[in-house]
Amino acid sequence: MFAAQDRSTAIRPAHVHAEKPPLVAIVDDDALMLSALRRLLLPAGFAVQTYQSGAEFLADANLDQASCVILDARMPEMAGVEVQARLKQFVADMPVIFLSGSADIPVAVAAMREGALDFIQKPFDRDKLVACVRRAVELHASEREGQERHEVLARLHSLTTRERSVLGQVVAGKTCKQIARNLGGSHRTIEVHRHHIMEKMAASSLADLVRMRMLAGDEPIH
Repeated sequence: MFAAQDRSTAIRPAHVHAEKPPLVAIVDDDALMLSALRRLLLPAGFAVQTYQSGAEFLADANLDQASCVILDARMPEMAGVEVQARLKQFVADMPVIFLSGSADIPVAVAAMREGALDFIQKPFDRDKLVACVRRAVELHASEREGQERHEVLARLHSLTTRERSVLGQVVAGKTCKQIARNLGGSHRTIEVHRHHIMEKMAASSLADLVRMRMLAGDEPIH
């Protein structure tokens, strides 16, 4: 739990490699707290979406777009731990940070048992809260990358031996004609193999295919 600090803090931007700023969802029935957290996190490089109830948050069709959720522990109608439990049914890997106006040990224990990343008592240290959010976002990105790599490897292993050989040539920048000369076979047959590879790997473009092959790392393709 973090203690309050009166000094002003300089907050460095979030170092997360993404095309868009990582989205932090904040759920709190206190409008002033929502506004304060927004003012804290936006300059730190995060996008922010606020909700004044757990029901409003869970009704959002884009729950999986968030990289982290900050939950008030005690809210009317639906407490934070209940929101956490329901969230896990939709997005199991979402990091959750709890905020509480009191040192509620039973609630904190219940939240942590359900996988909460941290349980922070208000008033909180600004720098430490931002650092906690940054850690949650980076953890989420790492877990998502791990899941994606697992899916890519499964797709990679669904390729035939011939398709894997063609894939190795494709990601090396070879044209279908060059691949046909290197591996044998007709230009048309290589085009068919390449089409099947794109379908099996669920790649939308050559760049996407190369990215997935790089994500697979040292996994052999022959």
